[in-house]
Amino acid sequence: MSSSKEDLKKTSPEEFFKPLDADSNEVTEISSMCTSCFEEGLTKLMLTKIPFFRDVIVSSFECSHCGYKNCELSSAMEISAVGVEYQLQVMDKIDLNRMVVKSDFACVKIPELDLETPSGTQKGEVTTVEGILTRVVTGLRQDQERRKEEHPEIYEQIETYLKRVEDSLALNSRFTLTIRDISGNSFIAGRPGILSIADDSSITSHKFERSKSENEQLGLLDLPPVTEEEEEKGNFKDEVLQMPTNCPECSEPCFTKMKVTDIPFFKEVIIMATDCDKCGCRSNEVKSGGGIEPKGKRMKLRVKSKEDFSRDVLKSETSSIEIPELDLVAGSHVFAGKFTTVEGLLSDIKKNLFEDNPIISGDSVDPEFKNKVQKFCAELDRLLTGEHEFTLILDDPAGNCYIQNVWAPEEDPELDTEEYERTFEQNEEMGLNDMNVGPQEES
Repeated sequence: MSSSKEDLKKTSPEEFFKPLDADSNEVTEISSMCTSCFEEGLTKLMLTKIPFFRDVIVSSFECSHCGYKNCELSSAMEISAVGVEYQLQVMDKIDLNRMVVKSDFACVKIPELDLETPSGTQKGEVTTVEGILTRVVTGLRQDQERRKEEHPEIYEQIETYLKRVEDSLALNSRFTLTIRDISGNSFIAGRPGILSIADDSSITSHKFERSKSENEQLGLLDLPPVTEEEEEKGNFKDEVLQMPTNCPECSEPCFTKMKVTDIPFFKEVIIMATDCDKCGCRSNEVKSGGGIEPKGKRMKLRVKSKEDFSRDVLKSETSSIEIPELDLVAGSHVFAGKFTTVEGLLSDIKKNLFEDNPIISGDSVDPEFKNKVQKFCAELDRLLTGEHEFTLILDDPAGNCYIQNVWAPEEDPELDTEEYERTFEQNEEMGLNDMNVGPQEES
């Protein structure tokens, strides 16, 4: 008995509670109390990755005593800095089968059906567009027999509405599905074979700044104002700051290091890097330290020699990438902001499309789509040899993209820079249309 106690003392917490791993697809089983009969049931948990989205925890509960079942989905990632809104035009069967990730804070609307599910009224789930409508039909039909006897008028109204929903399910009429999530953790998948929803004409998405009440709904409180003493101590340009956070892969505690640096002939940027000692995950990101510029910027570099591959490049989080020779157009949200070189940027594009792409591996992969990706990567490898000329275009509505001018302060013959007025939609996405920063007129 004493030896077993000694073994118990030496056992680490990891041996009792095995950490969830999105790559293993293992199911963790936990005994739980049933909320229906208060007997002991079983909860199953699985951490999994959703392609081009993030990690989620899928949980399922089942009670063998009363037969009660329940399933939920929750995000395994932190709350995003901004909210997100998706709008999908449902036109055919493929659109009905699109995967939908809906968090607890998602508000679902279908204007054509006068349907709205407010934020916080349903638990998060992974479903499809068809599944959302089917859940509405199931919920409304639940007490129809009782309503038919007790409230025949309400019964007829619900039956009429159910006919409208079933017509939409049968695609007799097109409709629009809108998901607005203040936590930024909802998602609608693109059509099969499309690399990014930016290339999907049926779906649009944009991010928005949360209001004060929405931050309070998420439990995010405003930070107290900075005092003069703290402001005097806040000159951190010559220091590397560390901020405690959680690893984006294994959720273990780690640190994010931040450093403010000046890019010659450009502006200040904040370089952030995260390194996890537990799983070895490393990530880095670059944020502009100068805010949004008055005009957007479009930079066009003609890469003609191997020397051009060593030019510094700042791809901000709002900048899109184009390479006309490859018919490549990557929207602003496809790749994170980063400070690298031309060669490093091309290598990251290949890594994201081929090496880290979950939809071109496994048994269910579409061979035709995989061949297209492999062919594209082969063309990208051809450019990386430096033997073929190509054009790199960065387009940033916020004006924070940068390609090194090796002739500075003189003009670079191979680099064109153009400033332009942003469109209303671009200002709307960055929250500038509702922002009044000018002097107020006296009444």
